[in-house]
Amino acid sequence: MTRVFRPILLWLADLIDGFAPAEGAPPRTLWPFLRWCLAGAWPVIWVATLFSALAGGMEVASAWLLGVVIDSALSHGPEGYFAENALLIGVYVGFYLLLRPLFFGASAAFNGIVLPPNLAPLIQSRLHRWSLGHAVSFFDNDFAGRIAQKQMQTAAALVNVVTEVINAGAFAIATLIGAVVMLAAIDWRIGLVLLVWTVGYLYMIRWFMPRIRKLSKTRAAARANVTGQIVDTITNIKTVKLFGHVDYEDETAIEAMKGYRSAALDFGFLSTGFRLALMATAGALPVALVLGAVVLWQAGSVTAGEIAATGAVSMRIAQMTGWVSFTLMAIYANVGEVEDGMRTLTPPHDLTDAEGAVELTAAKGRIAFEKVSFAYGRETGGGVDGIDLVVEPGQKIGIVGASGAGKSTLVALLLRLYDAEGGRVTLDGVDVRTIKQDSLRRQIAMVTQDTAMFNRSAYDNILYGRPGATEAEVHAAAKRAEAHGFIEGLIDHRGRTGYGAFLGERGVKLSGGQRQRIALARAFLKDAPVLVLDEATSALDSEVEAAIQDTLGQVMDGKTVIAIAHRLSTLSAMDRIVVLDRGRIAEDGTHDSLLAQGGLYARYWNRQSGGFIGLNDAAE
Repeated sequence: MTRVFRPILLWLADLIDGFAPAEGAPPRTLWPFLRWCLAGAWPVIWVATLFSALAGGMEVASAWLLGVVIDSALSHGPEGYFAENALLIGVYVGFYLLLRPLFFGASAAFNGIVLPPNLAPLIQSRLHRWSLGHAVSFFDNDFAGRIAQKQMQTAAALVNVVTEVINAGAFAIATLIGAVVMLAAIDWRIGLVLLVWTVGYLYMIRWFMPRIRKLSKTRAAARANVTGQIVDTITNIKTVKLFGHVDYEDETAIEAMKGYRSAALDFGFLSTGFRLALMATAGALPVALVLGAVVLWQAGSVTAGEIAATGAVSMRIAQMTGWVSFTLMAIYANVGEVEDGMRTLTPPHDLTDAEGAVELTAAKGRIAFEKVSFAYGRETGGGVDGIDLVVEPGQKIGIVGASGAGKSTLVALLLRLYDAEGGRVTLDGVDVRTIKQDSLRRQIAMVTQDTAMFNRSAYDNILYGRPGATEAEVHAAAKRAEAHGFIEGLIDHRGRTGYGAFLGERGVKLSGGQRQRIALARAFLKDAPVLVLDEATSALDSEVEAAIQDTLGQVMDGKTVIAIAHRLSTLSAMDRIVVLDRGRIAEDGTHDSLLAQGGLYARYWNRQSGGFIGLNDAAE
């Protein structure tokens, strides 16, 4: 049986492309946002709705057929009943064994195979893709765990909305319409009773649902806050341990949990009242319809079979009322979740590619800062003010200065992690704001002091520099970075070894020096025309640093290099050294010429103890 239906099931499973990109930015109001998330899937959603409605119609048809069979039995008597009513019996059997299973099966296939398995990745991939396009500041201003949870939560909630609207909404509406038509055909007064009850039921729903939606949004926000707080603590667990603040973090988490508990209780109080009102309303329906039908039977207006049909459909609607109402409550709760996620994930991108942005394929490496100013929206520390600086192709410059002088700001502006507030930054004479961002960053390899690792294998972390590289090239890059030896000795908690061993979140299973060597290997593998080293060897011990200096010299050959370091001995061989002070260029020259000037650089050089500048300013 499975082999026969498998091709059909596979065809159904592929009716929706679960990873199709969306056009444009996500809207920030609910219904346009839903249309954006579900674009491309609507025709299939409408077909699923049709089958659900047909399945709902089967419920009314079941009650009607029951009444017909009862009336035929009462009118013909027991003798020869089956022979005289063969056609009716055939229709009855065919309905229950063929037609009804067919429609319910088709509805189940759409709701089990077609919609959830495809809509969930469709929505989440679109939200994730949009989130990846945000500027670094977007992620700086929120919890990483909260952003991730909102992506998954919003996708799951929206899938629930769609499937439950189809399962309950279309099914219930079709059942109600069919029931009104059937009862009106029996006697218009019975149909009117059902219609009046339906209006009262809808009024009750209208009163409760907006309140449920509002409280659900509050509950969703409180839950996300708990998750974000806990993820933030776990992410920084070493700091928590070092400062002995386990109790403090416990109290902070409990405060967030108290907020969630309060929101959950408010939601629970309302849902309890809703259930009481619902049960009373549902119970009124069979009482009114069945007793009304009996009164009409006494008057000779309806038959016994029609009483049975009325009773069957009223009981089915009463039972369905509870299911539909709780489904509606879940739908409104999920809508609240969607709205909360929409607010978090859909702000416009701060940094976007300009219209007609160019694709840079092979940069020569000429970098120019032309009267560049940037202050991170504030007036003190870390910014730059009116910087004029040109780095010719293949030139190697060192940048020094106390913390807060603006060194890392220059690099961030070159990589277009931020846009300059004044002036412009160019690469090969092209304003970086007119170059596609990914294209720009592919031309620049960077190694930082705070080296980030993925919780993936050592091999994958190095391969990230150039995903198409061969295994031999990955190993060669690791050897040049003096990383091959320690990588071969790695073993993770699952027994994976060497290049296959996972490094833990942010590479926590490695020492700082080991992380920097993997980062250097990644940069070597990338082999970009511009190389930026931001304290790239600060975590290496003297022996490893000495071993890697020759390799660094080979890697830098022919590249434009910007190296930031507090350890001035690592910059003495650079073509030029630029000294920054409070966001401005204070000195620019070779190591020897700057020492001869007797200015800031010379003072830094003379002050160094163990090779480091005295750091008196605020952190950059």
